[in-house]
Amino acid sequence: MSDPQFPLEVTVTDARDRLAAHPDRTVLLDVREASELAICRVAAARHIPMGQIPANLGELPRDRDILVMCHHGGRSLRVTFFLRQNGFDRVANVAGGIDAWAEQIDPALARY
Repeated sequence: MSDPQFPLEVTVTDARDRLAAHPDRTVLLDVREASELAICRVAAARHIPMGQIPANLGELPRDRDILVMCHHGGRSLRVTFFLRQNGFDRVANVAGGIDAWAEQIDPALARY
Protein backbone atom coordinates (compact mmCIF):
# COMPACT_ATOMS: atom_id res chain seq x y z
CA MET A 1 0.00 0.00 0.00
CA SER A 2 1.20 3.50 -0.83
CA ASP A 3 2.29 5.94 1.84
CA PRO A 4 -0.86 8.06 2.39
CA GLN A 5 1.36 11.06 3.21
CA PHE A 6 3.26 10.86 -0.09
CA PRO A 7 1.60 12.94 -2.85
CA LEU A 8 0.29 11.35 -6.04
CA GLU A 9 1.71 14.27 -8.03
CA VAL A 10 4.40 16.89 -7.52
CA THR A 11 5.19 20.02 -9.52
CA VAL A 12 8.43 20.30 -11.46
CA THR A 13 9.59 22.88 -8.92
CA ASP A 14 8.92 20.45 -6.09
CA ALA A 15 10.71 17.67 -8.00
CA ARG A 16 13.75 19.90 -8.54
CA ASP A 17 13.79 20.92 -4.89
CA ARG A 18 13.45 17.32 -3.65
CA LEU A 19 16.33 16.24 -5.90
CA ALA A 20 18.50 19.10 -4.68
CA ALA A 21 17.71 18.60 -0.99
CA HIS A 22 17.83 14.79 -0.93
CA PRO A 23 19.77 13.45 -3.95
CA ASP A 24 20.69 10.31 -2.00
CA ARG A 25 17.07 9.31 -1.44
CA THR A 26 15.29 10.65 -4.53
CA VAL A 27 15.17 9.11 -8.02
CA LEU A 28 13.87 11.03 -11.02
CA LEU A 29 12.61 8.31 -13.38
CA ASP A 30 12.15 9.33 -17.02
CA VAL A 31 9.81 6.89 -18.79
CA ARG A 32 9.99 8.48 -22.26
CA GLU A 33 11.34 6.66 -25.30
CA ALA A 34 15.01 6.91 -26.29
CA SER A 35 14.09 9.05 -29.31
CA GLU A 36 12.54 11.59 -26.93
CA LEU A 37 15.63 11.60 -24.71
CA ALA A 38 17.68 12.48 -27.79
CA ILE A 39 15.72 15.75 -27.99
CA CYS A 40 16.09 16.75 -24.34
CA ARG A 41 16.69 15.22 -20.94
CA VAL A 42 17.29 16.06 -17.31
CA ALA A 43 20.84 14.96 -16.55
CA ALA A 44 19.95 13.61 -13.10
CA ALA A 45 17.16 11.36 -14.42
CA ARG A 46 17.30 7.60 -14.71
CA HIS A 47 15.78 6.34 -17.95
CA ILE A 48 13.55 3.29 -18.29
CA PRO A 49 10.95 3.52 -21.09
CA MET A 50 7.38 2.99 -19.96
CA GLY A 51 7.03 -0.32 -21.80
CA GLN A 52 10.07 -1.72 -19.99
CA ILE A 53 8.97 -0.82 -16.45
CA PRO A 54 7.29 -4.19 -15.66
CA ALA A 55 10.43 -6.12 -16.64
CA ASN A 56 12.64 -3.77 -14.61
CA LEU A 57 10.77 -3.58 -11.29
CA GLY A 58 13.70 -5.26 -9.58
CA GLU A 59 16.00 -2.47 -10.76
CA LEU A 60 14.00 0.24 -8.99
CA PRO A 61 14.79 1.07 -5.36
CA ARG A 62 12.00 0.54 -2.87
CA ASP A 63 13.77 2.58 -0.19
CA ARG A 64 13.91 5.86 -2.13
CA ASP A 65 11.37 8.41 -3.33
CA ILE A 66 10.65 7.91 -7.05
CA LEU A 67 9.46 10.88 -9.10
CA VAL A 68 8.20 9.74 -12.52
CA MET A 69 8.45 11.98 -15.57
CA CYS A 70 7.41 11.76 -19.23
CA HIS A 71 6.62 14.40 -21.88
CA HIS A 72 3.49 15.98 -20.38
CA GLY A 73 2.56 13.72 -17.46
CA GLY A 74 0.12 11.16 -18.89
CA ARG A 75 2.42 8.17 -19.28
CA SER A 76 4.24 8.94 -16.06
CA LEU A 77 0.94 9.06 -14.15
CA ARG A 78 0.10 5.57 -15.45
CA VAL A 79 3.55 4.35 -14.39
CA THR A 80 3.04 5.98 -10.98
CA PHE A 81 -0.22 4.04 -10.48
CA PHE A 82 1.45 0.83 -11.71
CA LEU A 83 4.38 1.20 -9.30
CA ARG A 84 2.06 1.98 -6.39
CA GLN A 85 0.02 -1.14 -7.21
CA ASN A 86 3.26 -3.13 -7.17
CA GLY A 87 4.37 -2.15 -3.69
CA PHE A 88 6.31 1.07 -4.26
CA ASP A 89 5.14 3.26 -1.39
CA ARG A 90 6.84 6.55 -2.22
CA VAL A 91 6.25 7.28 -5.89
CA ALA A 92 4.76 10.42 -7.46
CA ASN A 93 4.06 11.73 -10.92
CA VAL A 94 5.86 14.89 -12.04
CA ALA A 95 2.93 16.96 -13.32
CA GLY A 96 3.58 18.56 -16.70
CA GLY A 97 6.61 16.36 -17.42
CA ILE A 98 9.72 17.44 -19.27
CA ASP A 99 7.69 20.10 -21.08
CA ALA A 100 6.91 21.88 -17.79
CA TRP A 101 10.52 21.29 -16.66
CA ALA A 102 11.80 23.06 -19.79
CA GLU A 103 9.33 25.89 -19.35
CA GLN A 104 9.78 26.48 -15.61
CA ILE A 105 13.16 25.04 -14.58
CA ASP A 106 15.54 24.87 -17.54
CA PRO A 107 14.55 27.03 -20.54
CA ALA A 108 17.69 25.85 -22.36
CA LEU A 109 16.07 22.43 -22.88
CA ALA A 110 14.55 21.86 -26.29
CA ARG A 111 10.76 21.53 -26.33
CA TYR A 112 8.78 19.30 -28.63
